[in-house]
Amino acid sequence: MSWLRRHRPSRHRLGRHRSRTAGVVLAAALVGGALTVPAAQAEPPGGRLTDLVNPFIGSRNDGNTYPGAAVPFGMVQLSPDTGHTTGYGYDDDHIRGFGSVHISGVGCGLGGDLPVLPTTGDITETDNARYAAAYSHDDESARPGYYRVGLTSYGGITAELTATARTGRQRYTFPATDKANVLLNTGQSLHRTVSTRVEVLDSRTIRTTITGRGFCQDTEPYTVHTITRFDRPFASYGTWDGEKVTPGSKESTASGRHGAYARFDTRDDRTVEATTAISYVDAAGAARNLRAEGGRSFDRTKAAADAAWERRLALVGTRGGDPTLRRTFYSSLYRSFLAPNIGSDVDGRYTGWDRRTHRASGFTYYQNWSLWDTYRTQAQLLALLAPRESRDMARSVLRIDKESGWLPKWGYGTVETNIMTGDPVTPFLTNAYQQGLLRGQEAEEAYAALKKNADGVPPADSPAVGREANARYLKDGFAPYVKGRPHTKPGDSDFDHGASATLEYALSDAMLAQMARDLGHRADADRYAGRAQNYRKIFDSSTGFFRARDAQGAFTGPADPAKSEGFHEGTSWQYQWLVPQDLPGMIKLIGGKAGAEERLDSFFAYQELLKDPAKTARKVWVNGPYDYYNADKYNPQNEPDLIAPYTYLSTGHPWKSTDVVHAALTLFTDTPSGMTGNDDLGTMSAWMVLSSIGVFPVQPGTDSWGLSTPVFDRVDLTLDRRYYPAGHFTIKAPGTSSAKRYVQSVRLDGAERDRTYLTTDDLRTGRELAFSVGPKPSRWGTGDQAAPPPVGTSAER
Repeated sequence: MSWLRRHRPSRHRLGRHRSRTAGVVLAAALVGGALTVPAAQAEPPGGRLTDLVNPFIGSRNDGNTYPGAAVPFGMVQLSPDTGHTTGYGYDDDHIRGFGSVHISGVGCGLGGDLPVLPTTGDITETDNARYAAAYSHDDESARPGYYRVGLTSYGGITAELTATARTGRQRYTFPATDKANVLLNTGQSLHRTVSTRVEVLDSRTIRTTITGRGFCQDTEPYTVHTITRFDRPFASYGTWDGEKVTPGSKESTASGRHGAYARFDTRDDRTVEATTAISYVDAAGAARNLRAEGGRSFDRTKAAADAAWERRLALVGTRGGDPTLRRTFYSSLYRSFLAPNIGSDVDGRYTGWDRRTHRASGFTYYQNWSLWDTYRTQAQLLALLAPRESRDMARSVLRIDKESGWLPKWGYGTVETNIMTGDPVTPFLTNAYQQGLLRGQEAEEAYAALKKNADGVPPADSPAVGREANARYLKDGFAPYVKGRPHTKPGDSDFDHGASATLEYALSDAMLAQMARDLGHRADADRYAGRAQNYRKIFDSSTGFFRARDAQGAFTGPADPAKSEGFHEGTSWQYQWLVPQDLPGMIKLIGGKAGAEERLDSFFAYQELLKDPAKTARKVWVNGPYDYYNADKYNPQNEPDLIAPYTYLSTGHPWKSTDVVHAALTLFTDTPSGMTGNDDLGTMSAWMVLSSIGVFPVQPGTDSWGLSTPVFDRVDLTLDRRYYPAGHFTIKAPGTSSAKRYVQSVRLDGAERDRTYLTTDDLRTGRELAFSVGPKPSRWGTGDQAAPPPVGTSAER
């Protein structure tokens, strides 16, 4: 997934071990290569979809998810931190605190601001690794918007968490004691803290300011402001700085271990509630957020969070599928709605990347942009199911360009981290345009920003790196791979990954060419279309694979494509298929459809897969959350080849896409180890959702959706009528099962359809996509014009 640097093996998916439960697969059994899906069944009367969600999925083996409380796209994610580098590790047995900020599925320490922990007795430790409380999974539960755990330390304390968009609400049930403490730790987060300040404002309120930095590498600092309001007065309070605890201290500033505590007498009333609001603007913003969202009781807040999640999950209705499949599917759908996150306060103010305060008027400002990951799956799913929020997300990215001078690459909070490489912001924004989210002047604004990004390099005083290797790319058609080149800015460098950067640039050029042509910028469209063919510049005909070029233009690194260099988190085998803009051209390079078919069959171990898909997925394909290199097989746990299973649509064998996709789906289970590596802010979860319903974005950045057999008998999508006039779209595949998994025919609103893809206009104007399935492959989708055509390239004209 994203963000692993070779010199930091602890970064992203360290040491994945397979648990004993890893063999529990998505469906109850796999026979002959596909998921077993029972006959259609209606939703149980009164059943709630939130009951199906398991927030612990992905919390083991470095899936790096969090089980705590959040609402869809919320600013606050109140969740336990156990000492794992990214927050919560299922195999840990102590909780260090409940932090207010978490990001689902990241590979480095990020967030965890203000870990709060209830304790009893005298305060003798200020390091949360030492005062951490023991707990057991036997007394722990979670559901969307709610988390509960029984802490066995300190005489036994029950902690409950829930959330609104900008607040986290805590309820602690203590034993009877006159020394019940709530520790607010400002100096220890998942990343490095630079400076912190605590203030006891009155007998119920504590305010903090936390400035931190670092995400995989050093980054620019950012500041988060918090205010915590308790439901009753303190019996006493104090602060600590380092090892020194000062009872009665009302304020303190420090650059190291630091925090404040509030003490209560729980001999008569054992319950203490607290609400923490946060703001990335200022203390006044946190206070406004608290006043606006912190007034409900804990139970009403919990009920509202559950209702918000129920509305989101109900956008996708399913029939068919066994309980394991349904739990896994709706858990994936849940994680797809966790990010990006609201960045503006209730009054619309937010801190821009220029460090200044701005106001979002008429829209919500969002932050946290894992674009190298999400542009491939999650951006399209959100455009389909949450178009209003998706539009605001795109507008937020454009605000970053307007205020900081350049578009983002990987943004956290109010800063650019420059983690990952290539040009992921282009397909992210062109997707928003192609899905109808950016129109008129906004579309032109987006195009202008993308053109600047595609044709230049950020100035030296900009924190962004943009297309760092663009000068050479524009001159020679490739980004060179330069070993040991000093980094001029924090983050990753395209020069460290020249081969994959070339492929990513070319993909982005194709998508920008299509947007330019649509908007009437024909000269630009032709220029970008020509550049979209630059993938050919790194094709080594002597090996038949893509290969890095050095600064002098010579092919470099091992000739063996499984041991190739210059590819970010992958090998040439895995990047071979990252030419979605011109698969016919790429296929011709490697020997035509027959040659591509042979190579794909080897890549997926297709003959082994037919015999035992689940075993092939786990034992033959790449496995291990940080296993990127020295492999010639499919890596279903990382982004570069997420689209690869659908390449068979372009070789005239669409049924093989179904076989591979269904095998890959077995890697998703309803257990803590049931995530294919890091979730990367919903990327892998969105892959699971889209592949399960049989409609997948095979050309990210445009409006093409490839088809494969759904795993449900019926899927009903509820769509926003402002973007999809019909208001719904139904996908049917009656009888789909391991024995009947092959498409025999497809009808769109009753009309026969031999093409293996839809467009967004089809989804917008259509009402029903009906698959007929059978036990053997058919001739459906095998015609010369059946596959998705080239897009944004000279080849399409």
